[in-house]
Amino acid sequence: MNTIFAWPRFLAMFYKEFTQMRRDRVTFAMLIGIPIIQLTLFGFAINTNPKHLPTAIVNGDLSPITRSMTSALQNTEYFEIIDTDISEKEGDRLLATGKLSFLVHFPPNFTRDLIRGMKPNLLMSVDATDPVASVNAITAVTTLSRTAINYDLKQGLSYLLPADPPFNVVMHAKYNPEAITQYNIVPGLMGVVLTMTMVLITALAITRERERGTMENLLATPVTPLEVMLGKVIPYILVGYIQLMIILFAAWLIFDIPMEGNIILLLFATLPFIAANLTVGITISTFAANQLQAVQLNFFFFLPSILLSGFMFPIAGMPKGIQWIAEALPLTHYVRIVRGIMLKGNTLAYIWPEIVAILVFTLVAILLGLKRFSRTLD
Repeated sequence: MNTIFAWPRFLAMFYKEFTQMRRDRVTFAMLIGIPIIQLTLFGFAINTNPKHLPTAIVNGDLSPITRSMTSALQNTEYFEIIDTDISEKEGDRLLATGKLSFLVHFPPNFTRDLIRGMKPNLLMSVDATDPVASVNAITAVTTLSRTAINYDLKQGLSYLLPADPPFNVVMHAKYNPEAITQYNIVPGLMGVVLTMTMVLITALAITRERERGTMENLLATPVTPLEVMLGKVIPYILVGYIQLMIILFAAWLIFDIPMEGNIILLLFATLPFIAANLTVGITISTFAANQLQAVQLNFFFFLPSILLSGFMFPIAGMPKGIQWIAEALPLTHYVRIVRGIMLKGNTLAYIWPEIVAILVFTLVAILLGLKRFSRTLD
């Protein structure tokens, strides 16, 4: 009579299951890789208090005092001064493309008016599309207005050291002056939804054929790997555009998100992004032996994409090495495109570098997918 529990039988089952798990390399890599990725992303990359935000100076008053204030901004570590004498037109262009977070304007005669006690205005233009990224830096500037030039105002200018700051800081929050969170989240959500669905649905579609044995039917037909890839990709492009239109309609009707730019341009710029994600899905399918593995491998691409793209956390606050990884992800560039068109009214002249970056990623993914898919067909 068999007992309910016997150590030999239990150990045999334990050894059998452990051996099977060890042989399933994708699942084993998932068990080890996901915790490592999460530790790296949440421990090093995610920063809700970003510093070293790119900043440029429009300096209409070159003087020791404005130089001291520029140094004081740099010393807060919230601002990374990348240009100390930029034109206002170029500064506005860099704000629109997301290359700058802050643009500081020193007006002409700033030092003269300050010495006369006229409390001149220091204007700071802020890219407010991501309110979380700039709030602490703005607070630092407000505090800095009381202490930035104390050393320069000693001795004969000590009368300019009252409780009130000797100049006013005027913040010009551009593109989202009311700091509405939905203005930042909803446009970025378009890219997140497309990434999540396009990659996963394509990977599952091809893996499902392999599981059902219908891949052999493809092998019996005179189709090339490129023809198979395009045949799998193109139907889902229509699905991607349906998803995009649903989100755009909800953004307009429910969240009242402005559309400052051209919606046709947005639809045009979305095509290479959808293609990039579909090719990633095909590439993933060549590594997956079944649909479960396809879902698991999808996390390796989706998790870094959503956390490093700037959708949730500002890229400027991440370490340089992580920023390089973020720049390699298509979602990073698409988030800039969508926010730029919807909130800033950007034209093709502003977004074409982001489109080129997505196209380069797509080309690399296609080449890798073709190489892997040819090997799979063989």
